[in-house]
Amino acid sequence: MNRQSPTPTWVTIVGIGEDGLAGLAEPARRALHEATIVFAAERHLALLPGPPAHQRREPWPRPFDAAFERVLALRGERVCVLASGDPMWFGAGNRLAERLHVGEYSVLPAVSSVALAAARLGWALQDVAVLRPVAPERMLGLARVRLHLADGARLILLSADRETPALLAAMLRGDGYGASRMTVFERLGGPAERRIDGTAQAWSDPSVDQLNLVAVQCVAGPEVPRLSRRVALPDDAFRHDGQLTKRDVRAVTLSRLAPLPGELLWDVGAGCGSICIEWCRAADGCRAIAVEPNAHRRGLIAHNAAALGVPDIGVIDGAAPDALEGLLAPDAIFIGGGLTAPGAAERCWAALRPGGRLVANAVTLETEQALMALRARIGGDLTRLQVSDAAPLGRFETWRPALPVTILTVAKPRT
Repeated sequence: MNRQSPTPTWVTIVGIGEDGLAGLAEPARRALHEATIVFAAERHLALLPGPPAHQRREPWPRPFDAAFERVLALRGERVCVLASGDPMWFGAGNRLAERLHVGEYSVLPAVSSVALAAARLGWALQDVAVLRPVAPERMLGLARVRLHLADGARLILLSADRETPALLAAMLRGDGYGASRMTVFERLGGPAERRIDGTAQAWSDPSVDQLNLVAVQCVAGPEVPRLSRRVALPDDAFRHDGQLTKRDVRAVTLSRLAPLPGELLWDVGAGCGSICIEWCRAADGCRAIAVEPNAHRRGLIAHNAAALGVPDIGVIDGAAPDALEGLLAPDAIFIGGGLTAPGAAERCWAALRPGGRLVANAVTLETEQALMALRARIGGDLTRLQVSDAAPLGRFETWRPALPVTILTVAKPRT
């Protein structure tokens, strides 16, 4: 949380568009003119007339984060920082503001490129998912798009570079969304603005400017499965080797884990990753660490996570309790394997944040005994779940019961 500053406002963060000085309102022009030092990207500096005699202009250094320390070292000077569009929307403004005290800075936003794109397309901005792949991890960023793919969904992607539109089109084709309509906007809001329309299926990779964004109106092909973020996915949505928490049990397990935005899950003995993947899909900003000793299954987790739009899941090589050492404290823990390992459950319980939830599932007699012993130590509620599916029996059908699953659910006291 920012603290009130003993220092008066000395840095102004000004949003600027591709129209340069012409697009700035009077307060932004005044802040720019009165500054003794101006920091900006080279392309933004190129949009400005020459500096007044009292002013020095500096391009953002590389790496980008190095600029923040240079700005902070000028405390007491009159500084202006230029950033694209709305500096607090995927911009440098919030990253600088969180390093300052309240009162040390002011922010004068311009219209963001996302707002301009929505205006050009006639889209209601509140109904659009906005995504941003970062250049060094561009393929991860594109994999995150899959979380938002659904028939009729509208997406705006802030491109990492000129290659992003073609890579996105290829991914959409491969995922059955080839009929989706794509619009690429270059240098929105400036004299060089250009629009390119097409479909993912027919995208021919025309020459695209480095500064672009992509709008997508998703159209799902007939073969595309429905992959809701709110209920358990079908079992065949995951690659697995049999170590899979089945759909109905998974739904009950996730309801007890109760994911909330921004929370962290440990999935201990993760198998193919179905629980941690669904956790991350369930609420914005949810994070997960999958602990799995089997190399083949770790590969399945990575594949499934990318295929289902949550590629940022951390995958740990090892088994509890040793593999848990040094991990960030979780808000929830699911133990799907390793219950019988000495000290594993205790290590999980000790690491869990106050108010966090621990859920453990048992199928075998041995793991059920371990579950009962754990409950005797820490408390909690027990549920036994058995699911039966209709299956052929000669000319008729009957119920084929799956193995019963015992579920322990316990919340850690807040004090």
